[in-house]
Amino acid sequence: MEEGKNVSNESNESRTAARIKASGPARESLRYQPDGVERKPPWLKVKLGQGEGYGEVRSLVKNSGLHTVCQSASCPNMGECWSHRTLTIMILGEVCTRSCGFCDVFTGRPAPPDADEPRRVAEALASLKLRYTVITSVDRDELEDGGARHWAETIRRVREACPAMRVEVLVPDFKGNAAHIQTVLDAGPHVFAHNVETVPRLHAEVRPQADYARSLAVLDLAKRQGAVSKSGLMLGLGERDEEVVEVMAELAKLGLDILSLGQYLRPSKRHLPIERWVHPDAFAELKAKGEALGIGHVEAGPLVRSSYRADQQAARLYGEPTER
Repeated sequence: MEEGKNVSNESNESRTAARIKASGPARESLRYQPDGVERKPPWLKVKLGQGEGYGEVRSLVKNSGLHTVCQSASCPNMGECWSHRTLTIMILGEVCTRSCGFCDVFTGRPAPPDADEPRRVAEALASLKLRYTVITSVDRDELEDGGARHWAETIRRVREACPAMRVEVLVPDFKGNAAHIQTVLDAGPHVFAHNVETVPRLHAEVRPQADYARSLAVLDLAKRQGAVSKSGLMLGLGERDEEVVEVMAELAKLGLDILSLGQYLRPSKRHLPIERWVHPDAFAELKAKGEALGIGHVEAGPLVRSSYRADQQAARLYGEPTER
């Protein structure tokens, strides 16, 4: 990706249109506004992938057959992260059963889970000799346990293969089923993340198959079990700053350890429109307010994503050096 190039480019448009066509009417039911692509402000610049690390990760992903959220969600930070030999593995396939208005992952009917995937994920991560990794997944609402047992097996395999590596998991809500969430927690992830994504007022449009209160309950359960908890919000979908502060206050009451705040970037004209560009100074103010409310660490900035520099986010929480 060229530096500063708009994420909503022609190739993304074509790719997303093909996805929507393949996945049926679920996406079409959302209130998209295909009214042109917004011009990005000058502070939204992405870094090109380069160096030995980028090539190593790219080769690993290509040869292993694994999925990454970096590619599937059209993340603007892929070049920078891969250059630092970090990536976010996406398990349980690349087809999601939900149709969130912001997300560029396929929506449709997924194939059955690949029973060999936990082993392959563990071997791939071990070959990179990482100190930190993030694992996420699509929603698998059609599965009886939402994929919880597959999640747990993946975590166990990775921890066995990479005993010195910290494992962060970014999980779906499992429809709020406490037993399924507990299955994941029992596998021993170092950081348990679940994103609320947006403020309550916008949930019906942004996350039509999710629920704000349910997401808070997921995080509350994890924290009560002693997990390091993490969540994230996108800004620019029509929320007001005071609503963001209210959400941060609720998360702080749960004892949230880490929060990420980033700018929503529209993957295509068929996704929800960008309502505002949030200035870096505004992100800095929200960071200060969130930490003043009691959240352990708030990572805030235009290009911040839940897994962006996740190793450094955790290191700050633990009081460790953050240099790569």
